[in-house]
Amino acid sequence: MSDASPNPTPSAPAAEAAAAEPKTLDQLLAEAQARLDEQNDARLRALAEADNVRKRAQAEILSARKFAVERMAESLLPVMDSLEAALNAVEGAPQALREGLELTLKQLRASFQQAGLTEIAPAPGERFDPHQHQAMAAVEAAGEPNTVVALVLKGYRLHDRVVRPALLTVVKALENKEVGPISDANPASN
Repeated sequence: MSDASPNPTPSAPAAEAAAAEPKTLDQLLAEAQARLDEQNDARLRALAEADNVRKRAQAEILSARKFAVERMAESLLPVMDSLEAALNAVEGAPQALREGLELTLKQLRASFQQAGLTEIAPAPGERFDPHQHQAMAAVEAAGEPNTVVALVLKGYRLHDRVVRPALLTVVKALENKEVGPISDANPASN
């Protein structure tokens, strides 16, 4: 009797050797191509991100340049208001004083225009715009509701940004005094 079995099983080292066989050239090429595609995708994403950062920085610089004078403009608005009020109040003042005020006001307006600061001064009857106007009072009048009655104080816009809204008096709808509260208007609903 021999110890040898008729069907010898492959030993463990032989199975490992079979699994560790060198990969075929096609498999190596496919793996290398996959790594190359991943690296190329990562490179393109990095380039796109760098381009986006550059564009954002340029937009921020343009915005900073465009609105750099906003604080200065806000501090000069009361000066403009005072000059206009003084010019309207100097009825009996000497001509030289009036001309001096007009010249100063003209120079200030030119500076505002050069900086891109424009007036917001709606005329009576114009529609109320909550993005540019601020209602200081609402009066009952026969006009269309939410229209301008009077300009209280001019507003100003720097390019497309409102620095100070125009302060206005607006029309509010006339109350119908013939009909009582809603519950009295239709007694059948009670």
